[in-house]
Amino acid sequence: MKRFSAVTMALLATSALVAAPSAALAASKVKPGKAVPIPTEAAAPAPAAPAVDPAAPVQTVRSITVEGAQRLEADTILSYIRLRTGDPYTQAAGDQVLKDLYATELFADAQLKNDNGAITITVKENPVVNRIILEGNKRLKEDKILPEIKLTARQIFTRSKVRADVARIIELYKRQGRFAASVEPKMVMLDQNRVDIVFEIQEGPKSKVRQINIIGNEKFSDSQLRGEMVTKQSRFFRMFSSGTSYDPDRLAFDQQKLRQFYLTKGYADFRVVSSVAELTPDKRDFIITYVVEEGQRYKFGDVKVESQLRDFDGTVLAKRLPLHKGDWYNAKLVEDTVDSLTETAGTFGYAFADVRPDFQRNKDDLTMSVDFRIADAPRVYVERVDVNGNTLTQDKVIRREFRLAEGDAFNSFQIKRSSNRIKSLGYFQEKFEIEQKQGSAPDRIVLEANVEEKPTGQLQLSAGFSSLESFIFQASIQQNNFRGRGQTVGASLDYSRYSRSVQLSFTEPYLFDRNVSFGIDVYRRDYNSFNYYNSSRNTTYRQATTGFQARVGVALTEYMSLVGRYTLNFDDVTLDKTLYYSDGRCDPFKGGFYLCDAIGKRTSSILGASLIYDTLDNRMRPTRGSQVVVGTDFAGLGGSVKYARITANASKYFALGKGFVFSLRGEGGAIQPLAKRYDEAGNEVDGVRLTDRFFLGQPQLRGFDIRGVGPRVLRKFYTGLNADGTGGTTSTNRNDWQDDAIGGRYYYLAHAELEIPLGSGARELGLRPSIFVDAGAVFSVKKPDVNPLVLQIVNSTTGDSKYVSVTPDPNNAGNWINYTVPTGYSVSRKFAESYVGNSAKPRVSVGVGVNWNSPFGPFRIDFAKVLSKVDGDDPQAFTFNVGTQF
Repeated sequence: MKRFSAVTMALLATSALVAAPSAALAASKVKPGKAVPIPTEAAAPAPAAPAVDPAAPVQTVRSITVEGAQRLEADTILSYIRLRTGDPYTQAAGDQVLKDLYATELFADAQLKNDNGAITITVKENPVVNRIILEGNKRLKEDKILPEIKLTARQIFTRSKVRADVARIIELYKRQGRFAASVEPKMVMLDQNRVDIVFEIQEGPKSKVRQINIIGNEKFSDSQLRGEMVTKQSRFFRMFSSGTSYDPDRLAFDQQKLRQFYLTKGYADFRVVSSVAELTPDKRDFIITYVVEEGQRYKFGDVKVESQLRDFDGTVLAKRLPLHKGDWYNAKLVEDTVDSLTETAGTFGYAFADVRPDFQRNKDDLTMSVDFRIADAPRVYVERVDVNGNTLTQDKVIRREFRLAEGDAFNSFQIKRSSNRIKSLGYFQEKFEIEQKQGSAPDRIVLEANVEEKPTGQLQLSAGFSSLESFIFQASIQQNNFRGRGQTVGASLDYSRYSRSVQLSFTEPYLFDRNVSFGIDVYRRDYNSFNYYNSSRNTTYRQATTGFQARVGVALTEYMSLVGRYTLNFDDVTLDKTLYYSDGRCDPFKGGFYLCDAIGKRTSSILGASLIYDTLDNRMRPTRGSQVVVGTDFAGLGGSVKYARITANASKYFALGKGFVFSLRGEGGAIQPLAKRYDEAGNEVDGVRLTDRFFLGQPQLRGFDIRGVGPRVLRKFYTGLNADGTGGTTSTNRNDWQDDAIGGRYYYLAHAELEIPLGSGARELGLRPSIFVDAGAVFSVKKPDVNPLVLQIVNSTTGDSKYVSVTPDPNNAGNWINYTVPTGYSVSRKFAESYVGNSAKPRVSVGVGVNWNSPFGPFRIDFAKVLSKVDGDDPQAFTFNVGTQF
């Protein structure tokens, strides 16, 4: 038999709690392997020792014997009791022996027998816990529950420990809002006096708030007051909101929200008399009742500013305050005024300016006078700038974003600007503020940037479907803080049935630690266009572009910068000669006039510059501020392409409060040729080549396909021809057409979007829905030559074929006039070309979108409805993309 030393058993005894003998005794009668419930009510008192006749003579303890011990030695058990050989034996002494043994919690049962001073103690040891098992837990995983359970493997089993652990598990579920949760503990007897403890958990539903009652409100309705609360009544339309769950902390917060609401409406005496949350008998719902006392409504009395700072004139400041005598009292306006005065003092170097409002309440005329007192304070200078929490990012990457340095005069505006610049890096968690601490002297301050780094690598994946492209796949990988130096390194790959591209990029924002940025992109882009022959998709032309772009940026002011760039592209546009060439030349009947014009090799040497004005509070997720970018490009510094191009885009963000963010964005561009162009026949064609024009569609203009807006050439084929080629119809299915966007010289685009906040639960999931309106157009290109009706005729003898452009019969669709098919020839194919979409009319779409910071990365989905389009545009209602971060 395995035995434990006295020291070991003493330690075990110290860690145990009080147990009742009945549970283990009952368990000892159960066959091994069978689970039995563990009673969790209070432990029964220890049994008393055998009664002793008071008239009997007092006996002396002659010997003490221990029986029934398995793991413990007899000497160890005797060390737990106070009775010793030679002591007088009394009933009280016997009772104390049993109390001492049960206090160790090592025994399930203990009995004492006295035989004329020969004391025999019979014990049954408590079993040892073999393992802890959880069953029925789905909402809370084991890693959340097991750390809260104090009973562990190899400990001595006690019912008090089980009872305490049951209470802890139930408390965990209450914190999750599951007040109906129940736990039934069971134990499974094993050999060698061991047990498995099983906690059978019934989680139950989340306890919702069924009803919120408000008593005592007369000025505002129940629904209006409920709208101010974080806790909401459980309704079907709030199925995704966490605010419908009962939370005691949220209940206290709601009382504060009610008080804030009334104080903003002038009710300075408002108070919440009581708040009671009652659990329904089925433990599924709560009914919350607030009793409020509104009091009288106050107006502002005299509003003054008393300043002890020499740079501030209290009388002048008082005139500029947003609150005035006679206005309804508003506590929030007072708080905002305090913050505004403090910030104003901070811009003059008073970092620790003390602004305190002094209230004088007049209950007779119901006025509240406010005296803002600005205490004297020394001008403050920056003693030190500390950067903490950055493990990867180098200190200099953070410090160079500070607008203040050691020794500078304190300026709260520059502190805020520094915080925004650091947040705009995108390297750290969004909730970041520069902390201000007292320095070594009253006029010294220490600035601390306590950052918390986040993944700065992005792996972006997106997929979609297009009537032109079929399946689309895009992937990019980018590290925005390469080696912690603030450098950006990236690679991207786009692949679809008609386009492929790969790009490598590098950006250094501070070249040689100076405020000069440098970047370079190297890329290869292959673009293939398609048409159909007998419902089979075939490549029309292929454009291969190989090139690079180098750019240098310099800051002009705090908010304005200038970026210069140089681009060199080598383009090669080709057609399949077996399909589109005749007699060694491009045949416009096979490929279209605009395609024949596009083929060839050319070199583009482009010099450009962009002027950028940026006041956004956060470049990653802006909520306020604006950005304007104006760019120009000149192609003609060498090379074979000559044009001038100008583009501009602007955006403005408004924080509307309560999480709403409204944004307006607009952009546009124009391109003009600097030299005339002619085709092989000597006819003048559009001076801007097809590959240099503007195109518009998804993702810039939601609701339309990629390049789905603007000038295009549609080629529709006839089916069901008569034997002589007359008659027939064209398909109404756009997928059966040859649809080629040819772009335009001008474009404009506008967006209006409102980001809608959701409940705290949705915010925790990273859901950010929005509604939007998009409008735009691309237009103005020289009309290409098109053939209203083309016949492909075949020689019945030789099989040779050729194309003939004929004049359609205006009175008989599908037929022609002034042309007779030569003898020996028959019409094998017929199609009509049309030029559409060249209109400045705005294409307008409205829709809803959702950004989701999902566990596998950022996800964006959009549904759009087109409100305005022109003939030839290609709508698409649904788009999505998904990515991940590392």
